[in-house]
Amino acid sequence: MATKMENTGPAVMGLNTHNRQLLGQPKAPSQLGPQTVSAQPGKEPMVTQKPANASQERPGIRFGDDWKKSLQLPAKDSRVKTSDVTATKGNEFEDYCLKRELLMGIFEMGWEKPSPIQVIDARTSKHRQVTSLSGQHGYPQCLCLKEYDHLKLKSIVIVPTRELALQVSQISIQISKHLGGVKVMATTGGTNLRDDIMRLDEEVHVVIATPGRILDLIKKGIAKVDKVQMMVMDEADKLLSQDFVVIIEDIIGFLSKNRQILLYSATFPISVQKFMAKHLQKPYEINLMEELTLKGITQYYAYVTERQKVHCLNTLFSRLQINQSIIFCNSTQRVELLAKKITQLGYSCFYIHAKMMQEYRNRVFHDFRNGLCRNLVCTDLFTRGIDIQAVNVVINFDFPRNAETYLHRIGRSGRFGHLGLAINLISAEDRFNLKTTEDQLMTDIKPIPGSIDKSLYVAEFHSVNPDCEAEAPQPGEGSEAQ
Repeated sequence: MATKMENTGPAVMGLNTHNRQLLGQPKAPSQLGPQTVSAQPGKEPMVTQKPANASQERPGIRFGDDWKKSLQLPAKDSRVKTSDVTATKGNEFEDYCLKRELLMGIFEMGWEKPSPIQVIDARTSKHRQVTSLSGQHGYPQCLCLKEYDHLKLKSIVIVPTRELALQVSQISIQISKHLGGVKVMATTGGTNLRDDIMRLDEEVHVVIATPGRILDLIKKGIAKVDKVQMMVMDEADKLLSQDFVVIIEDIIGFLSKNRQILLYSATFPISVQKFMAKHLQKPYEINLMEELTLKGITQYYAYVTERQKVHCLNTLFSRLQINQSIIFCNSTQRVELLAKKITQLGYSCFYIHAKMMQEYRNRVFHDFRNGLCRNLVCTDLFTRGIDIQAVNVVINFDFPRNAETYLHRIGRSGRFGHLGLAINLISAEDRFNLKTTEDQLMTDIKPIPGSIDKSLYVAEFHSVNPDCEAEAPQPGEGSEAQ
């Protein structure tokens, strides 16, 4: 970036005079069930689901009863969904011979019908490679259908980021809560190795891990994976990039030759193709890229100078109806400086990046996911698979350097076919990247109009604490980036 933002001092992460939220203070999770363990400083969740006691949780279910009537269903999601994720050809979850206890967890998660990617039957022994558009499918949901229908399967789910590991583990815990005896463990770098040793001393059915940590546990003899029957790689294109591919190869070397490998990816680069040719025998490939589109996400750009960016962001905040927003920058320094600017403007704001201590990353992710703050400033750490339903606006404060990153960023809004808005602040040096991105993704990014139709991105969805937001200042009151 030709011009740097003025360093106005260290931003206070996740602290705002309007929302009174201190990230260092533990707080009981508001959305997780009693069996779950929230992310605490230095620890990752591992939960043993106790056998469901019908007399404690719900009236006894006898043969012939309508078991669906006893479920504790969440409020029905009335938001509009695009046809590309609702066109499941009449399939129902019951069509796939899943256990009743698993179906109970699925419906209590609020999933009514399977998406196009969820209709895939992963119970065969074949290897699979699934390519589907970012933000439209929900990888963790598909993974869980396989793992928890067969409780005795020992599975490893490998994801590229710690936040994604926490998200998948929480969903896994919720969906399997009626399956008595399920043990789910999440382990990532930056956490206490002694805790992992104690947890792996007992039987674990599913481990969700980042690559470096699981390889470390394997080499130390703590995680015994010779009998693991399935390895799932979420965000496979990232896991098979230069950052992780050597680690992934080492992990596979410790697995049984009869293991099943499932790859899930929003893109299909040459690295994934080479990996498939080497490790997957006659894989079953599912490519939904041609069927799914970005039509649920409306994309605009605003042509501004670097000095005008904060002023433009202030204007957007005052004119848009934001449930929650994610704002992307290209460096950790700019993330912290922008978070401070936004806080000075009077808006609630957290920030997150890879150089933060893990305990603070966990707390920011947990609190933003639970709606305790309206805006989150981050690096590309948050582009991979993070699924927060309330996010309806994504803003690229710094335009990404390549089309793949752009695809993952804007996919944080418009999750699972819901409507979303992506706004890009474009400086003179970004104009060529903008054109390249449009060409590669075959999409149209239009100039931002004076007024944006709320029906393009607003739905009846309120999960953010209304007390966390101060009254929006009028455009022009804020300072500009220098």
